[in-house]
Amino acid sequence: MKKKLLALLLATGMIMGLLTGCGGSSDKQESSTKSESSTEAAATAKARTLDEIKKDGKIKIGIFSDKNPFGYVDENGEVQGYDVEFGKRIAKDMLGSEDAVEFVYVEAASRVEYLQSAKVDIILANFTVTDERSEKVDFALPYMKVSLGIVSPDNALIKSEDELKGKNLIVVKGTTAETYFTENYPDVKQTKFDEYQEAYDALLDGRGDAFSTDNTEVLAWAKQNKGFSVGADSVGEPAAIAPAVQKGNTELLNWINDEIKSLAKENFFHNDYDKTLKPVYGDSVDVDSIVVEGGEM
Repeated sequence: MKKKLLALLLATGMIMGLLTGCGGSSDKQESSTKSESSTEAAATAKARTLDEIKKDGKIKIGIFSDKNPFGYVDENGEVQGYDVEFGKRIAKDMLGSEDAVEFVYVEAASRVEYLQSAKVDIILANFTVTDERSEKVDFALPYMKVSLGIVSPDNALIKSEDELKGKNLIVVKGTTAETYFTENYPDVKQTKFDEYQEAYDALLDGRGDAFSTDNTEVLAWAKQNKGFSVGADSVGEPAAIAPAVQKGNTELLNWINDEIKSLAKENFFHNDYDKTLKPVYGDSVDVDSIVVEGGEM
């Protein structure tokens, strides 16, 4: 009798264990599903409307913090640059004060995600318009134009992309430079970094033979760093730099387009250039080769 009772208890325990195991698996699967759903929801969070931004009294704009002279933090901890001046003007014209802007620092590879997750209302982080990006975000009218450039040491100057064969090219993840060289020069070795400062430090330390990003930026950096020059300043096709908003945020997009057209009447972007870029470039760069007024390339 005792043996039968023991067998019965063991069998019951096994069945309960199986049931508990099934229940645990189901719970984990449900938890995993919820987690994935939350992640997906976060990635597609609804952007704030123009009215919601005005009601809040603050607009969130994504910029770079390490891309001098377009968006960077100076020695006093103040944010400065060409994109920053534009962001302040947007805040003033939309909300009545330059102080009504909250600048959010982004990395090149995070710009799309910051819009999709509604962490920012607008991206002004030197954002080049591409077909691939246009499928994920909505671009406004351009306010600048660029090509890619290649900066390298004077004693081993790279004058064209063809000279990169067998060399180590530094790029920043999520940039048009990374895409261009991956697609057109797959044999060129790339060393990739998340941040611009990391990339420039690598070039200074000799961890790469050259660095490629927008020609506007490498020209500025070479001016500020003796011993380096831009041997190739027009790589690939010219492209537009434009503000971007979350896909489908049409009302905010239209406001930005109207703002860009309106600012052209006072030559705003040329004045912005004189304030933030000319002190770096001097007379070595034709302002009209960079600046776009009224959205007309």
